[in-house]
Formats: sequence, structure tokens, C-alpha cells
Amino acid sequence: MKLQKNKLKKLFKSGTVNYGIWNGLVDTYVAEICAGAGFDWVLIDGEHAPFDFRSMVIQMQVMARHQASIIVRPPVGDPILIKQLLDAGAQSFLIPMVDTAAQAEEMVAAMRYPPKGNRGVGTALTRAAQWDRTSDYLSKADKGLCLIVQVETRLGMENIEAIANVNGVDAVFIGPSDLAASMGYLGQSNHRKVKAEVIRGFKLIEKCGKVSGTLVLDKKLADEYLRAGVKMLGVGADSNLLVKATTALANSFFKNKVGT
Repeated sequence: MKLQKNKLKKLFKSGTVNYGIWNGLVDTYVAEICAGAGFDWVLIDGEHAPFDFRSMVIQMQVMARHQASIIVRPPVGDPILIKQLLDAGAQSFLIPMVDTAAQAEEMVAAMRYPPKGNRGVGTALTRAAQWDRTSDYLSKADKGLCLIVQVETRLGMENIEAIANVNGVDAVFIGPSDLAASMGYLGQSNHRKVKAEVIRGFKLIEKCGKVSGTLVLDKKLADEYLRAGVKMLGVGADSNLLVKATTALANSFFKNKVGT
């Protein structure tokens, strides 16, 4: 049995724009619906949604048969949790709240076996190596991993070039909501000063030869960011889509009953 190649990493190298959706509803049917919708990737949001380790693994298993790449966002950049998720089969990560190059370097090391990193070795117990049925896992695992670091604060934006230049970082994803809060514009991720900072970030990331990304739920703003050169774009979230659809349906019968 051979190790599967990382489709997301291949997509990044192609230079084309890729689109994805957030999976925050902890349900296997929802995961399958998202994974089969035609997006390039689905992100399991372990930071803000009520996932635990086991439920993230189950979501990965459910989505594995679909073409969409699976990205896992753990609640924190913890090397121990990253090790567990790697062993469970995660290949692509979005690490939240990365403010410095040193943090990015720590995440790179956590995802690689010695001597390049400090990931623990225990393939006989891991889904990633198919319990030692994948003959080339140890020799090829490092090359099959994709690391996306998320910059979400003013400090992170100050260090964004140094972060993007870290060897082993594949993409830098700007978190607009937390960045807006950090800049003093809580709840205003589309504020002109926030947008200008996000676009500045895209250009610096591209200058470093890395893929730039962000999450935008507004189509007009998404088009603006695409014109600015963003390559990795989250364009929806399962919970947000369900809220909009159910509210619109209720309001079509009850005329703005919801929220009154």
C-alpha cells in the first residue's frame, strides 16, 4: 500500500485559485454533503466548533472518499495534538493565531520526523500509516504534509513576511475577524482599514512565494480579494448557510418573525 499524495499541496503548486468551505456542524451527514459539493477543500474547524479529537477523526474518515481535500484546524498550535491528528491521518493543517516566525517554525517541526523535526514515531498504531500497511510512510510522510499558518493579529501582520519565509510553511491564511478585533474594529471585518491590511498581507505573502488565503462570506468582498491576488479562499460555512436558508424560509411565511 502506497502513501496517498496531498492533493491540496499539488493545487497550491499549480498557482490556481482554490475554494473551500468551513465544516463546523459536528455531524457526519453534514460533512459528506460539504465534501461532495464540489469545493477544492473542506476545513474541519476544531477551534470554534464543538469538535473533540475523536469527532475530528470521524469527520476525516467520512469525507475521505470524496475529491475535496481535508484541512484540519486544531483549537491551538499544540505539538502534542498535532502529533495525534497526524497519526490519525490528517495531512493538511490550518494553525490558528500564529504571530511570529518562531511559532511557525515550531509548527513545521511538530509535523516532521527527526532529524528535520520532532514528531513522535509510532506507525503501528496509526491510521496515517494504515497500521504499518503503508510501506513507504516513514520515508514519504513529511513531503505529503501541507502547513497553512493563520495570521490574525496586528503582531502577526507586523511579522507576516518573516512568517511566510519560514521553510515548510506552504500558505499564510489571514483571519479577518480576529484581525479586525485586534485593530480595534470588532465585528467589522469589512472595514476599509481592515481590508487594506488584508490586501497588504496578500501582496507580502505572494512576494515570499507562498500561497495567500482568507475567509470571506460576502461575494462582493470575495471578488475584491480575488482581484487583489488571493489564491486560497474560504467562501462559506455550513452553519452560516443553514442559518440563512432556514431564516429565509421562515420569513417567507411569517414575515420577519425570527429575531423580533
